[in-house]
Amino acid sequence: MNAENAQLKADKMWRARVLNIFPDMFPGPLGVSLSGQALERGLWSLRALDIRSFAEDKHASVDDVPFGGGPGMVMRPDVVGRAIAAAKADDADLPLVYLTPRGQPLDQVKARALADGPGVIAVCGRFEGIDQRVMEAYPGDEISLGDFVLSGGELAAMTLLDACVRLLPGVIGAQESLDEESFETGLLEYPQYTRPRDWQGLSVPEILLSGHHEKVRAWRLAQAEDITRQRRPDLWERYGRGNI
Repeated sequence: MNAENAQLKADKMWRARVLNIFPDMFPGPLGVSLSGQALERGLWSLRALDIRSFAEDKHASVDDVPFGGGPGMVMRPDVVGRAIAAAKADDADLPLVYLTPRGQPLDQVKARALADGPGVIAVCGRFEGIDQRVMEAYPGDEISLGDFVLSGGELAAMTLLDACVRLLPGVIGAQESLDEESFETGLLEYPQYTRPRDWQGLSVPEILLSGHHEKVRAWRLAQAEDITRQRRPDLWERYGRGNI
């Protein structure tokens, strides 16, 4: 591959930049299975930037006590701001995402939107969070994994990246397997079965052995609707509105 072709491939590659204070955590789980194989094949790239390297004091401090008092420490805007500016200087086209418990819940729609773009710069908070002025100076989406608190944004960033990378072209062989997953149609996925046909007194539903594809599709849809109605009434309500 000549230099021009190599640059063209690099320009098209989906890029992930993760700003955090524990860069050794990456790639972690992202380096194995489908995401790891895709990383090796050059379908996406990953760089973990150490926020501490942008501190200017001898202790490489990234946090300080909160104004107004209160427990814990807050990540300094000058240090985090320099880290973001450096990431943006190299990858100006990448959108910013802050991993924080107060963010909007991550969903499949957001994952697909990010996967369809050039990549993402993920900023991982720690301690009591990041000084608010950082988000004002460098606007981006605030994303949460749910109504719980982690020790930091690194695991949340890994989850976000895994959700995006698996949607990239060529990462998963059969596109149909993506099309029928939970949330893609607004429903949770139907139950799945494989060999053996009988196991511990439990049998595979006969309809799945019938070879009648239309009946199988209808059964799966009914199962997906029933599961969604029981387990996720919020999704069921949106699904119902979309089918009126």
